[in-house]
Amino acid sequence: MAPVPRPVTFGPDWLGARLAELLPNAAPLAVAFSGGADSTALLAALAALPQWRGQLRALHVNHGLHPQAPAWERHCRRTARALGVPFAVRRLRLVPAAGESPEAAARVARYAALLGALRPREVLLTAHHSDDQLETFLLQLLRGAGPAGLAAMPAQGALGPHRLLRPLLQASRAELRAWLQTQGLGWVEDDSNHLLRHDRNYLRAKVLPPLLARWPGAAGTVGRSARLQAEAQQLLEELGRVDAARAAVGPALAASALRTLTPERRRNALRYWLAQSGVRGPDSRRLEQISGALLAARPDAHPEVQWGEGRVVREAQLLWLRPPARAVAHPLEQRWHWSERRRCALPAPFGTLTLKNDPRGALDLDALAPVLTLRARRGGERLRVRAGGPRRALKGLLQQAQVPLEERTRLPLLYAGAQLIAAGDRWLDASVQAHEASRRRGRLIWQP
Repeated sequence: MAPVPRPVTFGPDWLGARLAELLPNAAPLAVAFSGGADSTALLAALAALPQWRGQLRALHVNHGLHPQAPAWERHCRRTARALGVPFAVRRLRLVPAAGESPEAAARVARYAALLGALRPREVLLTAHHSDDQLETFLLQLLRGAGPAGLAAMPAQGALGPHRLLRPLLQASRAELRAWLQTQGLGWVEDDSNHLLRHDRNYLRAKVLPPLLARWPGAAGTVGRSARLQAEAQQLLEELGRVDAARAAVGPALAASALRTLTPERRRNALRYWLAQSGVRGPDSRRLEQISGALLAARPDAHPEVQWGEGRVVREAQLLWLRPPARAVAHPLEQRWHWSERRRCALPAPFGTLTLKNDPRGALDLDALAPVLTLRARRGGERLRVRAGGPRRALKGLLQQAQVPLEERTRLPLLYAGAQLIAAGDRWLDASVQAHEASRRRGRLIWQP
């Protein structure tokens, strides 16, 4: 037996009651208006509500990616005029970055354009409905998302300093289109919605029809699951705030405090800490590395875990969030005639080395070769920091001195031929160190 369709409940009265729940205090509204069926239904139903007359605008973003974009803009302008709603447009010229999908670039640019178009106190409304919520939930599920992803789209959120409302999440695509037909209103169709190479389109065209035929109420039940996931995520955030606050040492986290937590709470506290820093967190594998191997490393180690948007480093017993390490664009290999010019400017990010005369300096100028070579660290460097002592690994010296990781990558190394004689202004090899019989002394000054 075919499932009994849900009765159409959408209309101005339903929308007015829904907005009264989400927005009890009056505020000017702006509808993200693409001209499609969903945003047309939202705009038209709002325009029919007298309490919002004079406080409603339509905002259209023309991405310029589709040949029909100018025609869609004209359609939206005509529709808004027919509804008596002020209309504004933002035109974009998108050039997606290498490896970035045009759809992802368009989404980011669209919200940025809408944010820039909003007026003070204006609330942005989007036309996402229950079918969109179902698709988003399933896509997140297939990507292995946790509660934050499975919460899908909340009914209310924020866009910069503005409120963002999705009042149609309890209405279906079919209900919105059925109501538009009763009003004699048309809409535009984006033919790219039929391209099955996009995951959402494939899900909509191939997966959801048989699923909904078997479980016609799936959109509603999945919507309830999404709301429960949102509640669970809120509880996780509250717990993460407590645990991160207990481990906080300024902007860093104490490794000792994190180790007292169970692995699950430890990962949750790290997620909260990263989210509060405004950084998109790492994938589950790298998060496991931070909460496991990075915390368990030797006290004298300086481990780090890096991903696209950030880098967590452990210095002594503190975890710090740093920007991703920049690879050195050009390996440093520069000759220095130090007797002719005492200041040597190096390419970024290596800074400047200066050699100054100093009667009490640790450097024996007469022991220096006339031409020295500056290089970047390559690994395996060793030098003798004490006369008669062993040659020690530079890596170990840096770790023992707790030199920050950012400084290590920029530290210039000074060579006489193939022999390392100085690491910045931190260590000198015994072969060039001054002694009682030294007639000319100096010192190196490194300015990163």
